[in-house]
Amino acid sequence: MPELDRLLQAGSRYAHDDVTYVVEAHPLGDLSLPTGRLAAFDPGITDEDDEPFSITVAPGTYPVTAWVAVLEKEDREWQRRVAAVQLTIRDEPVATWELALVDGDDPADLEDGEFFGYAVETGGGAFADITVGQILARWDSEDFEEAFDPDDFPEAPVPGHFAQVVDEKSGANLIMVESGWGDGYYPTYVGLTESGDVACFVTDFLVVPY
Repeated sequence: MPELDRLLQAGSRYAHDDVTYVVEAHPLGDLSLPTGRLAAFDPGITDEDDEPFSITVAPGTYPVTAWVAVLEKEDREWQRRVAAVQLTIRDEPVATWELALVDGDDPADLEDGEFFGYAVETGGGAFADITVGQILARWDSEDFEEAFDPDDFPEAPVPGHFAQVVDEKSGANLIMVESGWGDGYYPTYVGLTESGDVACFVTDFLVVPY
């Protein structure tokens, strides 16, 4: 299991080769989950058959935080990458971390070092209610390009941060960020409290060398 407790701390520092990774926390606003069924995905490659995580939460709105790694060389900022994105359900300490699974995922099928996650092919990762992913899957390329204009995506302080209400009727929105180094395959973890309640979900974009 990655060192998520350390990663999710502003000011955490990691050194690798000639680069120092310094972690910053940036609030991204609230995510609306009208059904309480959370999904994590690349907004550019949604499919109507995509599934939400098996663990559900109470419908509502929950804060999202981007954990940005500022990469420094020779004591100067070289570049910044989104190391993780976190959806907080309860502002309580995490006692245990588990892979966030969808129905049909069986951890017994995984070899050491393997994980379940989602594929990124357009450089972005998002959290949203599963209904948002289903709506996006029905959009054509013109709809998508109109809603997600790359010119609106900032580079700092959070690369690729973009928020969009997708379902006006329910208020369901999507919050996305640039996915670490870009395209790849990324795991999401669920943090559980001592009593077993869901504290948060965290997608690790595998930027920081633990």
